Amino acid sequence: MNQQSEITRQGGTAAPGEYSTRGAYVTGGAEFTRDTNYIEDRITRDGRPGDNGEPGWPVEAGRYRLVAARACPWANRTVIVRRLLGLEDAISLGQPGPTHDARSWTFDLDPGGLDPVLGIERLQEAYFRRFPGYPRGITVPAVVDVPSGEVVTNNFPRITLDFTTEWTEFHRPGAPDLYPEHHREEIDQVNRRVFTEVNNGVYRCGFAGSQEAYEAAYARLWTALDWLENRLSRQRYLVGDTITEADVRLFTTLARFDAVYHGHFKCNRQKLSEMPALWAYARDLFQTPGFGDTIDFVQIKQHYYLVHEDINPTGIVPAGPDLSGWLEDHGRESLGGRPFGDGTPPGPVRPGEEVAAGHSAAA
Repeated sequence: MNQQSEITRQGGTAAPGEYSTRGAYVTGGAEFTRDTNYIEDRITRDGRPGDNGEPGWPVEAGRYRLVAARACPWANRTVIVRRLLGLEDAISLGQPGPTHDARSWTFDLDPGGLDPVLGIERLQEAYFRRFPGYPRGITVPAVVDVPSGEVVTNNFPRITLDFTTEWTEFHRPGAPDLYPEHHREEIDQVNRRVFTEVNNGVYRCGFAGSQEAYEAAYARLWTALDWLENRLSRQRYLVGDTITEADVRLFTTLARFDAVYHGHFKCNRQKLSEMPALWAYARDLFQTPGFGDTIDFVQIKQHYYLVHEDINPTGIVPAGPDLSGWLEDHGRESLGGRPFGDGTPPGPVRPGEEVAAGHSAAA
């Protein structure tokens, strides 16, 4: 998630220590525009550069650490894909806490407040080791080179695609193909619309700086959600008959919708639980190994309601909503589909990576 400073967002030069901020997310009178200038390095099977000349790093088991906060939807994608593909032995996982201070995401949940592998207190340190005074947002997810302690990439759309296409040597037996070649064009088309109108659309509503900007964002969001409701009333998954990258990308927004976006971001025409196809689809994925077992509703709510101080100045975190509905029968099997295609579900969550008791849906 891009936690960039207000001064950087306005085009100025950030002072030391002000590369990431709590509180300042709304620019008065303006539409929210996401900074999508990420570190575009690629990790490829032979270290070759990317198709557009992006610097290449070699795939190497044990060399890299994925830093991904449970609270962040963009980071959540990488955790899901890593788990579905069985990359836990090849790529370790660092998990910052749900809130951050004016400097960076911090490892406040780890003993001593230090990441146990990287030995750092703040993710900012990995960015600065490679780019001293890095002037953009200190974002998650980020992949860090363990030997050097330097950030490699924070380009979240590419990270998951490379997990799927470049790390195949380390996929578990039975790993699904999340980006099948014969569906890539359609997946890319769906992903573009879902990103601009839904994943980022909820932020355009929540961070709108004027009534006009909010209403325009709101209309675009619900146009897209109605399109998805119609599409998913006829098919079990977004593209083809198996789970793909497209489903991962939509799911992390849906998982946060009623808990955060409906109220906190004013996306309140309907709750997700009031949209029959989308709600059943979200429950179907939530109950699929690799999806719901990565969702920490407590950390999700803490992040949004505590960090966005200009939207929620009291810092009160809501007690609801009721989460038990996530485990209700979804009935989506009637639409056919094979969740993992010719593959198999992932096994149990790795010890130490479980969602804390009481932080997710419970029967």
